[in-house]
Amino acid sequence: MVAAALERIERVEPALCAFVEVWGEAALRRAADVDARITAGESLPLAGVPIGVKGRHGLRSAAPLLAAGCVAVGATSVPGPGTTWQTWGLGAHGRTVNPWRADRTPGGSSAGSAAAVAAGLVPLATGSDGAGSVRIPAAWCGVVGLKVTNGRLPTADRTGLTAPGVLTRHASDAAAYWRVVSAAEDAASPGDTAGKRDPLPPNTGDTAGSRDPLPPSTGPAAGKRHPLPPTAVWSPDLGFADPDPEVVAVARAAAVRLADAGAVRLVRPRTALRLEDPAPAWLALRTPGADLGPVSKVAPAGRRLARSPTALRAWEVPPLAAPGESPSTSGPSTGPSARHAESTHQTPPGPPYGRTTPLSTQALAHAHLIRATNDRRLSGLFADAQLLLTPTTPTAPHGHQGPGDRYSTALTWAFNLSGHPAISVPAGFGPDGCPVGLQLVAPHGREDLLLRTIGGTTPD
Repeated sequence: MVAAALERIERVEPALCAFVEVWGEAALRRAADVDARITAGESLPLAGVPIGVKGRHGLRSAAPLLAAGCVAVGATSVPGPGTTWQTWGLGAHGRTVNPWRADRTPGGSSAGSAAAVAAGLVPLATGSDGAGSVRIPAAWCGVVGLKVTNGRLPTADRTGLTAPGVLTRHASDAAAYWRVVSAAEDAASPGDTAGKRDPLPPNTGDTAGSRDPLPPSTGPAAGKRHPLPPTAVWSPDLGFADPDPEVVAVARAAAVRLADAGAVRLVRPRTALRLEDPAPAWLALRTPGADLGPVSKVAPAGRRLARSPTALRAWEVPPLAAPGESPSTSGPSTGPSARHAESTHQTPPGPPYGRTTPLSTQALAHAHLIRATNDRRLSGLFADAQLLLTPTTPTAPHGHQGPGDRYSTALTWAFNLSGHPAISVPAGFGPDGCPVGLQLVAPHGREDLLLRTIGGTTPD
């Protein structure tokens, strides 16, 4: 498998530019070692699976996967330095292209990981998600992208906004990733309950009140009652965003198909979901020195890592930079022009990401108010339903010249702020021929529910 992956990379990579580095000889040696261990009777659940790791510093963060037998074949591309937007990547041979349309970006900042998986170079690649960095490229490249519950796995991000994630072609591969990394973290921190399960609401048939009701399911699974599929609420805009109608239509149709297949049961919420725009809060909490307050989502394991002077920063958004690194450097981009993760807005509202002056007390108080308000409203929604469905992005992939004046993060970064696990799955294609993603959001710690719903299987 590893040799075949390296052959595919050699053939496709000059045009795709999904990798910063390819570790051919080292990968073949590692594959031979895995073969020897299997022959000796060792149990390795992911023996010989070739993977990409996000950026040059991603290898150590993939340790649970490597321990399970995966073989890292290279470092995938991320955005280069000195940029005001992060929905792109820069590989060793040039800018990373979208496998579906070379004139469009793959999304970011896990750009190379998404492109490599979509092009069939590797079945799985790691990512990190501070505002949508896994889910946005997953949507735009037509693959599965999982962001885990904030705090569930170690992270060096002092704000707790960034969470590890993975990009795969199949739901079953995402489930395999989750089994391995969650088991490794549980073994390393047996008494740590941070980021673990919220209770699910009763699976009732209440469908009272909806701002954007969906038609009832009509497929062959619609009448099944044993067992009942999880209840799900559809929201095209989270109450504040302005998504393109074409994107909404494709994602909405995918939600209906899930219901018709018996994977979910669409219900109307008691109160229409209307979140506050998270942009001011997200930007304020990314400001260096900001008081994160009692609602920080950083888990104990994450805090321990962040306080270490040798903290691993592979899954980290540095305090003064978006998550990106140049192929010509060994560390992350730190320039003040790298405003914030995944933004596609040239003049973002609120404080610029690279500011070095303290925020006012009022601005921080407003940030915490937005966060607390959205947490309360999401808690209310998840008291009545088990899943929330939305488009992953408000727009189709933009060109390499830049995104214009829209936020690609509008529908994703609310869940970095709240900490909920979320996954993007392929929904279909827009009029431009590019993929569209459907985002599923679950209560804290319910990655298993997300994966079962989309077809992966995980232990309860």
